[in-house]
Amino acid sequence: MGKVTLRNLAAHKIRLVLTAVAVILGVAFVAGTLIFTDSMNKQFDDLFSRVGKNVAVDVRAKKALGGDGNGQAPQPVPASVLTALRGVDGVKDPQGNVDGYAAVVGRDGKVVGSGGQGPPQIGSNWNSNGSFELKAGRTPHGPGEVIVDATTAKKGKLAVGDMVEVVSSGPPQRMRLVGLIDTGNLMGASVTAFDTPTAQRLMLKPGYFSDIQMGSAGVPEAQLRDRVAKVLPTGVEAITGTKMRDENKSDVASFMSFFRTFLLVFALISIFVGAFIIFNTFSMLVAQRTRELALLRAIGAARPQVTRAVIGEAVAVGVVGSTLGLAAGAGLASLLQAQMGDAGKGGLTFTATPVIWSYTVGILVTVVSAYFPARRAAKIPPVAAMRDDVALPQRTLRIRVALGSLLTLAGAGLIAVGLAGSGGNPVIPVGAGAFAVFIGVAMLAPVISVPVVKVLGWPFARLMGAPGRLAQQNALRNPRRTAATAAALMIGLALITAVNVMGATMRASVDQQVDAQFGADYLVQATGGDIGLDVAPKLKATPGVASASETYEGTAKLAGKRGTYMSGDVDVIAKAARLKLVSGGTAIGADGLMVNESTAKANGWRVGATVPALFPDGRTEQLKVTGIFAKSDLIGSRIISRQVYLRHAVRPSVDAVLVDTAKTDTATKHAIESTLKAYPNLKLSDQTSLKKDAHKQVDGFVTFLSILLAMSVIIAAVGVVNTLALSVIERTREIGLLRAIGISRRQLRRMIRLESIVIAVFGALLGTGIGVAFGAAMQNALKDKGLGVLSIPYGTLVVYLVVATLIGVAAALWPAWRAGRMDVLKAISTD
Repeated sequence: MGKVTLRNLAAHKIRLVLTAVAVILGVAFVAGTLIFTDSMNKQFDDLFSRVGKNVAVDVRAKKALGGDGNGQAPQPVPASVLTALRGVDGVKDPQGNVDGYAAVVGRDGKVVGSGGQGPPQIGSNWNSNGSFELKAGRTPHGPGEVIVDATTAKKGKLAVGDMVEVVSSGPPQRMRLVGLIDTGNLMGASVTAFDTPTAQRLMLKPGYFSDIQMGSAGVPEAQLRDRVAKVLPTGVEAITGTKMRDENKSDVASFMSFFRTFLLVFALISIFVGAFIIFNTFSMLVAQRTRELALLRAIGAARPQVTRAVIGEAVAVGVVGSTLGLAAGAGLASLLQAQMGDAGKGGLTFTATPVIWSYTVGILVTVVSAYFPARRAAKIPPVAAMRDDVALPQRTLRIRVALGSLLTLAGAGLIAVGLAGSGGNPVIPVGAGAFAVFIGVAMLAPVISVPVVKVLGWPFARLMGAPGRLAQQNALRNPRRTAATAAALMIGLALITAVNVMGATMRASVDQQVDAQFGADYLVQATGGDIGLDVAPKLKATPGVASASETYEGTAKLAGKRGTYMSGDVDVIAKAARLKLVSGGTAIGADGLMVNESTAKANGWRVGATVPALFPDGRTEQLKVTGIFAKSDLIGSRIISRQVYLRHAVRPSVDAVLVDTAKTDTATKHAIESTLKAYPNLKLSDQTSLKKDAHKQVDGFVTFLSILLAMSVIIAAVGVVNTLALSVIERTREIGLLRAIGISRRQLRRMIRLESIVIAVFGALLGTGIGVAFGAAMQNALKDKGLGVLSIPYGTLVVYLVVATLIGVAAALWPAWRAGRMDVLKAISTD
C-alpha cells in the first residue's frame, strides 16, 4: 500500500500541487509571524542588555497609583538624593538621568523622525557612563549645545558645527550641533542629548532627575539596593539593575506577545479556509478514484489500508506544503522587517518554534481535512469494481441541516454574549461564536446553494444559450462541492466585509461626535512631545483670535479607581465640548470635580459629594463634585480643577489648546498658522481636519486588516481553481461527448468560466451577508462606546462582488484552457 500511495502521488501531481498551495500559504503566514516576532524579540533583548548593562541599582519614584505606570506622569527624583547616594558604601559613579521628548528640525523645516508616528524621539542628558558612545565631535556644554545620533543627523542632512532647531517642551531652541552619538541598532529611535542643566530645564525641572543609576564597587546588587534604600526619602525606591532591565524587557515582551497573537489569528483564519480546500480536493480525488479503490479492496486491501493510503497522500502534501511554507514564511518575515524601516534592520532570528509549529499545523490540518474523505474511501465495497457507473453514496442532508442550524444559532448566541460584555475576556466567546457560525453556514450552504445558484445562473441561461444552461446545471449538480468551494471564499469576504462595515461605522460615528460635541473653532495639538506654556498667550495675541485656552490631561485614583482626567478652564472646556449638564454647574473652584452621568451613577455620587483623589505624586486631596454631565466621547468621564492639576504637576504639560475666533475666515486661519509656524511639532485642526485625521487613521487600520485577510481570499481563489480543474478531469468523458455533438471549444471554455463565476459570486453573497450581520451586531454592542451610527459601505460591497466575479473568471482560465485542449476521441473513451 505504501507503493500505491507513492504512485498515486506521482500520478496526480498537478491536483496535489494545487492542494499544497493552500497549505503553503497558510503555513507561510504562521511561520512568517513567528520568525518575525522572534527576530524582533531578539533585537529588543540585545538592546536592553546593552542599554543600562553596567547599572547595579536604579533609584526612582514609587508608582503611587500602582499598576504598570501606564498613563501616569513620571515623578522626578530630587537632586539631593544623588548627593546622599555618593556617601553610600559600595556605590560606584552614581549618575542622574533626565529623560523626555526632544527632536531636531532638519533642513526641510520638519521634525526629523516619526513626528509622533513610529519609533520614539528620545531626549536625555549626556552621561559619561551612559550606554552610547560619542562618534564624532564632543560632548555638549552649556544651554546652546546639543548632540544627536548619527542616523538622525544623516536623515536631517545635519553636520557637526551646524546651528539646528531643537523641539521639546516650550518654544523651539536654536543650538549648535557639537557631536554625533553612535547608538548602534536602536530600533529606529532618535536620540537628542544635552548637558544636565539644559536637559532639566527643557524636559523636567531644575534640581530634579528622572531617575538615578549607579554601578557597584564589588557589592552584590541586592545588598547594594538595601544599603541605598536606607538613605532614600519617602516616595522614592531602589531596585536592582537586573529588575530594571527585566521590567523594560517585560513591557516590550507583552506588546510583542499581543502582536504575535494578533497576526496568528489571521494566520489561523487562512489555515481554516485552506482546510475547506483540502477537504474538497480529497473528496473529489476519492470520488474520481472510486473504481480504483474498489479494485484495491477486491484484490485484498483492508479498509484500514485504504484509509491509510489516502491519509499517506495527505501527509505527503502536508510535509511538502509545510516545507515550502516555512521557506515562504522567512521571506514574509523579511518583508515585514523591511516595512519597519530602521526598526527592522537587525536581521532574522531562526529558532525551533517556527519549524515545529509550521510542520505541526501544516501536516495536522491536511490530515484532519483528508480524514473524512479517507474514511469514505474505505467504505467502497469491492463489488463496485465490476460496475461502470460506480459512485460514492451520498448521505441525506437532514442531519447536516439540523446540525448546521444548531451551530449557527449557538455561534450567534456566543457572539451576543461576548459583545454584551458579560465579564471575562470577550475575545473568547466572540471568536468561538464566529467559528461556530462559519461552520454552521458552511454546513447549510448545500441547501442554500440550490435556490441561490438557480437565481445567479438564470441570466446566463437566458443570455448565453447552451453554455449558460450547462454552467448553471453543473453548479447545481453537486451542491456539496459547490458549497464547500464557495464557503472558503465566504469566510474571507465575511471578515473583510465586517471590517469595512466597522470602518464605515467608525467614520460616521466620529463625524457625528465632532458635529455634535466639538464647539471650538480650532484645536492645537502636538504631533510629538508637549505644547509649551508660551503657545496659548501667543495665540491670544494673534489678530482675529478671541480666546485660546490650555487643557491638561492627568491620571488619578478617585475613590480607589484609577483613570485619566481633563483639566483647564472648565467654562471653555464645557463650551468647546458642548457639554450637557445633568445637575450642578461649571463653577468648579479650586478643589472641584465634574464627572459624567455613568460615573456618578456607578459610584453613587451627587453634586456636593466629597471624593478622595490620589495623585501620582503620592498626595491625596478631597475633591467636591460640582457638576454631573451627560456622556461625552471627546471629554471622557472626569474634569478636575486646573488649580488641583497644577498643585500636583511637577512640570505642567499642556495637552491641547482650544481656540475661538471672532470670525472664522481664511485670514484668521492664516494668522494662526503663521503664529504656529515657529512650532514644527504643533498641528492646527478644525472640524473638517479632525474628521479627515480620524478617517485617515480608520482607513489605515481597515486597510491593514483587509490586507491580512486577503491571504484567506487568495487561498479561496486557489480553491476555486482546484475545484474546477478536478471537475474538468472528473467530467472528461462528458466534455468529449459535448464536443462530439457540436459544442465548440470557445463555448466549452465559456461554460466553465460561467460555472466559476456562479460559484464565486455565491460565496461572495454569503460572505457579504454574514459580514454585514457581524458588523451590525458589533456596532449595536458598542453603541455606548462611541459607535452610535451604523454605516454600511454599499459601494465597497458592490466592488467586492465585482472582485468575486473577476476571481471566478481568473480561476477558470487554466481549467477552461485545459478542457478546450482535450482530444475528443480520447475523452469519449475515458472510463
